[in-house]
Amino acid sequence: MSTELIAITGGIGSGKSIASRVLTAMGYEVYDCDSRAKEIMDRDRNIHRRIAEEVEPKCISDCGINRAILSATVFADAERLAALNAIVHGAVKEDIALWLAGLDRKTAFVETAILYESGLDRMVDCVWEVSAPTELRIERVMRRSALTEEAVIARIKAQESTIVDTPHPHIIKLINDGVSPLLPQIEKALEKTWQ
Repeated sequence: MSTELIAITGGIGSGKSIASRVLTAMGYEVYDCDSRAKEIMDRDRNIHRRIAEEVEPKCISDCGINRAILSATVFADAERLAALNAIVHGAVKEDIALWLAGLDRKTAFVETAILYESGLDRMVDCVWEVSAPTELRIERVMRRSALTEEAVIARIKAQESTIVDTPHPHIIKLINDGVSPLLPQIEKALEKTWQ
């Protein structure tokens, strides 16, 4: 059985992870690109070498990746962010292909903030785009992390600078603004996806 792959995407703080948790609770398999990419980066010495060479040598030490330095470096410099993404994307796409091959499901999901930049848009059958007002996104990210408002805004701007002109042809929009109930939107999106 081939598995239909649906992307859950949206900017930082939009609520992608909330949608993913709802789907997981409903019994669906969800591949979290962010956490899986971190695992792949932690174990792959070739990725460490490339980060040191192509992004910033100070990001790598004998203990591995210094994530604080890496984050500060890439979110302050669009070219370095692009370089890091290019290093990690291929490894993540290979990992997704292996994960999909091991599934026996009609539908599975992949959560990613960088759908188009990573090339994952070419692997998925449909895109669920999660959005929320900017002020709420900033508040959510500040609440869950130690980032300042300025740092969150910088991350939002870095993501917005990579918006593409040709989006995926099959997009379903979900609003996660804390007012519109998410579960009915997900149920409706599932119905549309299966039509």
